[in-house]
Amino acid sequence: MAIVTYVIVILFGAALGSFLNVCIDRLPKDGSLLKPSSRCDNCGRRLSALEMVPVLSYICLHGRCHTCGARIPLRVPVVEGLTALIVALAWWRYGLAPAFFITVLWSAVFILIIFIDAEHQLILNKVTYPAAIIAIALLTADWLAPRVGLLANLRVFGNVGMIPVNSLVSGLLAAGIFFVFFLIIYLINPAGMGMGDIKLVTLIGLVTGFPVALVAIFIGIILGGIAAIFMLITRKKGRKDIMPYGVFLGIGPIIAMLWGANIFNWYLG
Repeated sequence: MAIVTYVIVILFGAALGSFLNVCIDRLPKDGSLLKPSSRCDNCGRRLSALEMVPVLSYICLHGRCHTCGARIPLRVPVVEGLTALIVALAWWRYGLAPAFFITVLWSAVFILIIFIDAEHQLILNKVTYPAAIIAIALLTADWLAPRVGLLANLRVFGNVGMIPVNSLVSGLLAAGIFFVFFLIIYLINPAGMGMGDIKLVTLIGLVTGFPVALVAIFIGIILGGIAAIFMLITRKKGRKDIMPYGVFLGIGPIIAMLWGANIFNWYLG
């Protein structure tokens, strides 16, 4: 029974990843997420149902359009497989609990941000603004729930000492700290990051809450630093490389939602 459950969870994650691919393709172009139906970018042919099976269709088609032979971006199966993996990890970590659904929701948002930034060097307001509103709404619901006799802990992923992660106070505190800190960095060195990065770290603070947000940001900074060193070593003379910092910042909160409280308690202990 457990195996069947994980199969269902993984299939759900892969289907979610397929939808995220549509968002990654269309949101930067201001396209509709509903119309037109999925088509080959090269020849314009409408894809069949079998051609839209996550991951497996890419493998069976050898990464190319069945009609014109145009190459399908490797990003397509990567997003589908990665989303399925994260959803499975969230289920393994939390089971059928509010934290599972919240982890899946925010992981989908950050995957969307990561891959759009990787391809277009953009962190879209149409993603971060609605996400921030939803985050504040969930934090407020968690704060109000026990006060009106409903279920409490709608967003708690664990405790750091006596501090509940993702409470209203912790989320607003982390968001405020990150916004001010990174805004100062931006004002000192505007070339080092963009306003999109500042909005992203503010969202990360809302989602993960203080102090686990520190784990999320630290992971992003470390990964970004490693990538920057690698780019400096491999860069050809005279070439300018742009590093989409949102890619690395977006990884941190996904890890933090799964194991942030454990990591922080391990560090303190």
